Amino acid sequence: MPGTAGPGRRRELMSFVRRSSRLDKRLQKAWDSYAGEYLLELPEYEHRELSIAPDFRFDADFAARTWGNDHPLIVEIGTGQGENIVAAAQARPDVNFLALEVYKPGVAHALLKAGKYGLRNLRVCEVNAPDLMKAAADGLFAEVWTFFPDPWPKTKHHKRRIVQPALAAEVHRALRPGGVWRIATDIEDYALHVHEVMDGRDDFENVGGLTVSLPTEHVSKGTADMAAQLPHADFAESERFDGRVLTNFEKKGIDAGRVIHDFTYRAV
Repeated sequence: MPGTAGPGRRRELMSFVRRSSRLDKRLQKAWDSYAGEYLLELPEYEHRELSIAPDFRFDADFAARTWGNDHPLIVEIGTGQGENIVAAAQARPDVNFLALEVYKPGVAHALLKAGKYGLRNLRVCEVNAPDLMKAAADGLFAEVWTFFPDPWPKTKHHKRRIVQPALAAEVHRALRPGGVWRIATDIEDYALHVHEVMDGRDDFENVGGLTVSLPTEHVSKGTADMAAQLPHADFAESERFDGRVLTNFEKKGIDAGRVIHDFTYRAV
């Protein structure tokens, strides 16, 4: 059954909880109109929802058949409603883009935007991102983007955050040499989490040129207001990525007084 671990497989801790997959009339019309052209459907592992069959390989030949060319491929993990990746695909027609999203309404919004602009270089996939990374061939992606992932603010849920050592290893393998993983968050505690996961790795280089002061201890949902009183240290982060549009989500974070943290990790 969907959502079960299946025979011989240990249940994986997921970085998301499935929400309603119901679409309103507008989004259902978008799905019906554009899924055939823009929705990338991959063979699913029958025992787990949004997974990929273990024998499927996302390689250069599959990408060439899907996009009709061998242009560089950029993948966005958690595309939301598609504002950012659609804008990027419009601005860079010589690059292919793949939007990964687990929430069906978000997928439908991305399909609607792709169809509205008649984009040829964008595909949208409703899939668990770690599964896609595991299926990807070595060196396939030019860049991977993870912008404003679910912060999972409670301490007991930090292990559900999408940026984890296991995913970092898969992203590194799937990136071409010199390729980058771009990450952004407006949650200070998540910024510390990213540094803890990524800065000590020998397969990625933090190429950020900004110095940012962060608490060196984690806070939880109910103790975030204590962060300013904790010991701090300096960390390297990046200037705002100019390839990321200012979405409504990011603007709300700025309006609420939150600082945007950008990271650029280059595969070495």
